Amino acid sequence: MAGTVLITGANGSLGLAIVSYLLTTYPNYTLLLTVRNPSPSDPNTAKLHAIIAKHPNSKVIIDTLDLASLKDIAAYSQNIASEVSKETYPKLAAIVCNAMTWSLNAGVQYSKDGLELTMAVNTLAHFDIVLRLLGAMEERARIVFLSSDSHWPGKAGFEKYPPVVPDDLEQLVKYEKDVPGEEAGRGFLRYGLKKTDLIEQQPELSKIRVLAVDPGGLLDSRAFSQPDVPLLWKFVVSIAGFLQPLVKWLNPRMNTSAGAARDVVDLAVAEEFAGKEGHYLVREPDDSSPDSHDEKIQGRLFAKSVEWCGIRQEDIAIPL
Repeated sequence: MAGTVLITGANGSLGLAIVSYLLTTYPNYTLLLTVRNPSPSDPNTAKLHAIIAKHPNSKVIIDTLDLASLKDIAAYSQNIASEVSKETYPKLAAIVCNAMTWSLNAGVQYSKDGLELTMAVNTLAHFDIVLRLLGAMEERARIVFLSSDSHWPGKAGFEKYPPVVPDDLEQLVKYEKDVPGEEAGRGFLRYGLKKTDLIEQQPELSKIRVLAVDPGGLLDSRAFSQPDVPLLWKFVVSIAGFLQPLVKWLNPRMNTSAGAARDVVDLAVAEEFAGKEGHYLVREPDDSSPDSHDEKIQGRLFAKSVEWCGIRQEDIAIPL
């Protein structure tokens, strides 16, 4: 029997495409899909229900999860681990850490725990879920984090301030108010730094494989339509989307949600990628930023993330 695949942010642009591709290409998996608003009246969740309805024989569970709440994450992870132990669900074959948020013109935003929201949702929430569910995973399961060129200084087109991990790691979760006029640039910096934080490999994971996947620039992503995205960014992305075939020919990094979903899902479950790990650009091995290779930085980030998430030894299946 195929295992379970857990996907966060399942009603986002990429999430919807991931679910559709999984149900079509790998129909034997049980899917656990987390969304912040599970109501069918939510237009994005309605799209998710519509996709699932096309596959009436599939086993799909939509769960409510607020990734901005460490309390909710701990409770949800404990419940999933319990259900797996009772064999309600098969063991986890993959966790796809897809959910994301950013705050641009709106300035600094905070989670329910008082942590900078981009860090809380994009990084700490997934770090927390993964650690708490290691004991519920198959021996050769895979963990897929979503990466981006924004984590590498100088690579992202919208970068204004280079993403360098600060000496004082508390600066990753506590920010002063943005200087007027710097909101978008600082918001993109915070987004890029969180992508750096994701690229960690812990030897205690044994045969479980960890992949960080840069799906490319998603020109059809709903993230670019948010109210606080600068108008110039929206204009550039809109034009690029209109000229997508030409843009992709000029820059192979440009992608669509459907194209990225194939890459992410195959990396997560396809036999072709069994035993693979590391950083990928779409479906090809790719180098990641210098900070992500610095074992001292990554070790400090791991320890601080455990502290920020309030994880205790009894909460997880590996030694702290």
